Amino acid sequence: MTLTKSSLLTVAALATVATLAATLAACSKPEPPNIAFAPYDKDYATKMNLAQVEYKYPIPTAELAKITPDYLAKLDQEQLDQIYARLPAGPIPDGAFEGRILLPRGESGKFRLSEIVGGFTGLGLHLKGLLIEDVGEALWRGKVFFRDERVLRNRIEDLSILKKMGLVEGEPKKMQYGGKETWLLFPAKLYCGQSLLDARRESIIIDYFFTDEIPGYQESPDFLAGRRGLKVRDEIRMIRPGLYLGRAYLDRAFGLNFTLYDKATDDKARDDFIKTGKVQEDCWPGTQVRVAAAPAAKS
Repeated sequence: MTLTKSSLLTVAALATVATLAATLAACSKPEPPNIAFAPYDKDYATKMNLAQVEYKYPIPTAELAKITPDYLAKLDQEQLDQIYARLPAGPIPDGAFEGRILLPRGESGKFRLSEIVGGFTGLGLHLKGLLIEDVGEALWRGKVFFRDERVLRNRIEDLSILKKMGLVEGEPKKMQYGGKETWLLFPAKLYCGQSLLDARRESIIIDYFFTDEIPGYQESPDFLAGRRGLKVRDEIRMIRPGLYLGRAYLDRAFGLNFTLYDKATDDKARDDFIKTGKVQEDCWPGTQVRVAAAPAAKS
């Protein structure tokens, strides 16, 4: 087949467009943060004390500003722990945050709910064979903080899995939020408290143990997270304003990591955070001075 001059020009034009598109795609991809980690091996004895990790490997604010949930999802559990230990609690959030589950990856890469809640005989039978990641992603869309009330509620869009397991009876009431009716279930108390990973400074605690004492509590399905259920206790620390890294525990047994993100807060506060590194601290910051220096000013 003989290509005419116009055909050759068309092919060249298409190649140019394709190259330009690939270049723009590469440019739009966020730059990954440059974060150093203390060396470690599988043996727990090889892992550095968290106070030493923070002292020897501080994270500059400019690098904290580059962290995304996608970046965190590629890290192993030790790396997530080392990042968490170098974070402040920051301010207790207010309003709606998008949630994403980050599972600690073991040899199997998956965790079954029945394995984690083996001590809860009745619930263990209901949850047998279910992957915590699948249940979480189907149920959970994020959290809504009511800062002034020191209460949190979870944004739920689909209860079909819990209904199939016989853990939800009837239709839970919805609440008005953001101009529409939605399920805001599994209420929890908000306060500052000791981290179960790193006791050198406080974290923001999301405590479901006394969920049945919070106004708006609905026995089905809210009991699942409380003292007669999975005894859930979350803790979070701030990566930067608008982005938090969290850890979820079931009866004090670590279950998974998660992120909470509010784009509006991130967009508004990012530049000032990079320049100053200063944030509102609602919780006890501990005695070890955090080193998260802002980049040096250009002369």
